[in-house]
Amino acid sequence: MKGDPVSSLFSSSAATAGSHGDGAHGAGAHSAEGRDPLALAPADRAWVDARLASLSTEEKVGQLFVLSSIGDDIEEIARHCALGVGGVHRFPGHDLEKAWAATHAVFERSAVPPLVSGDIEGGSLSHFYASPVPNQLGLAAANDLALSRAMARVIASESRAMGFNWTFSPVVDINANFRNPVVGTRSYGSQVDTIIAQARVLIEELQAQGIAASAKHWPGDGYDDRDQHLVTTVNPLSMAAWEAGFGRIYRAMIESGVMAVMSAHIALPDYIRARDPDAGREAFRPASLSRALNLDLLRGELGFRGLIVSDATAMGGLNSWCDRAEAVPAVIENGCDVFLFSRDGAGDKRLMLDGLRKGWLSEARLEAAVEKVLCLKARLGLHRRTPEDLLPPIATAREALRRPENLALAEAANQRAITLVKDTQALLPLDPLRQRRVVVMVEEGWNFVSGALPRECETFLDELRARGFEVRLYDAETPPSRADADLLIYLIGQEATPAIAQIHIDWIKLHGGSRKAMLRFNTALPTLMVSLGQPYYLFDAPEIATYVNGYSGIASVQRGVVARLVGEAPFTGVSPVDPFCGLEQARY
Repeated sequence: MKGDPVSSLFSSSAATAGSHGDGAHGAGAHSAEGRDPLALAPADRAWVDARLASLSTEEKVGQLFVLSSIGDDIEEIARHCALGVGGVHRFPGHDLEKAWAATHAVFERSAVPPLVSGDIEGGSLSHFYASPVPNQLGLAAANDLALSRAMARVIASESRAMGFNWTFSPVVDINANFRNPVVGTRSYGSQVDTIIAQARVLIEELQAQGIAASAKHWPGDGYDDRDQHLVTTVNPLSMAAWEAGFGRIYRAMIESGVMAVMSAHIALPDYIRARDPDAGREAFRPASLSRALNLDLLRGELGFRGLIVSDATAMGGLNSWCDRAEAVPAVIENGCDVFLFSRDGAGDKRLMLDGLRKGWLSEARLEAAVEKVLCLKARLGLHRRTPEDLLPPIATAREALRRPENLALAEAANQRAITLVKDTQALLPLDPLRQRRVVVMVEEGWNFVSGALPRECETFLDELRARGFEVRLYDAETPPSRADADLLIYLIGQEATPAIAQIHIDWIKLHGGSRKAMLRFNTALPTLMVSLGQPYYLFDAPEIATYVNGYSGIASVQRGVVARLVGEAPFTGVSPVDPFCGLEQARY
């Protein structure tokens, strides 16, 4: 596209892939040591051995934990660091200086160089002070690996400027079941080849800049209707089907040198039953507690030599399986190297030590897990980096964030993803001369994650008004009609988020009552629907004849959607999933 700012920003990306940072940071290239992503130089290996030998049993147990920091509470971080944790996961707030100070406290108060992790997934999870980048489904819809690589460089450079050295991404789940509520916009879609290609780019660029990547959610999400945050979910595939999908994906991630894999609260019963046909309930043991899935399948059969981190241990999918006193040591004993999150860090550390004393956690597994943690730190060069390299001064960080070229790239990427799914009524382009009076019905959605970008629709409304449309919000007491409106727009803003339970249009809430939920305006009034989140709302609204997926509710997407609705720019997105949900009815 002529004048496209993206082209000039990453035209040489293929030639420079993996060229960032020094040798301590690079993990894109395969070593001669057998694709070991944590392979170390002799001096770094010596540091690991010396550190491991110097730690007391209690200090080793502390290194197993990565605890979450909600907001920028330095007192909370002090409590975590006093436990000698291996790392802190940051959910920063919206104030850059407070966020920087909180991360600085992690480094300042840790006796062993700490891992500082984040859920760096883009979309509404973009940090408030960073460039608002597309979520994974949006990147897949943009359908341009060079663009994805350029965005990955922005993500890596801005994340490193704020002290992150580990991210729990990419999500490599297969968005196969449109009813799955938590994969959705966090995934690269339903095609295995697309998932592999996009995830490789992110892994290469992140790890080239000293940020460890994590492929998740082992052994694979996207087929169950449910969310592992609420219940132990099930990967229902036969092992032949699993090998053709998730097996290919995880082997490709391992080949790409991914440093970590996140073991989730998801069962893979076909693998267990192949080993024990009478497994019964054990077939549904979550991977986070499964020696068979972590040590036999992931490490043994797939050959993964990096670090295995559990998914968050406060989630229902873990805690519904067994008592907490049993679960805490079992996470490590059954193959995870890092115990992620806790509602009571001190209490869970005591349970880990109790499990060690009772023999529920073996000395061998404790040693192996702590060694992996230290190897990851050494592979990232944390023990050799200066304090300012671990976390640049606030002025330096501010200069690295939201640079004009990064914002321009993110704006272009977000807008390139926007997908026209259908316009069977030939409604577009909109014109204020024909459709001057516009009623907008808004469902902004919400996000479970602390620190997520604020949800708003004012950008969309302002963009319409700037083009001469008279815009008002839907009033349930005076529903729109031909007499007072020329166009009705449904604006749905729900991205995938934990604990949402299901994807659906809440007609009762949207229309303002249970009886009004049955109203349908499309036969009386030109109507279109825009999703600024999940791509599957045609399942509940197949009668909507004009439908657009924007994948994220951030402001640049809203601006881009309006520009395309009025014909100022073309729709270029390619849907990474079936937006018709397998329904012929939804195509018309």
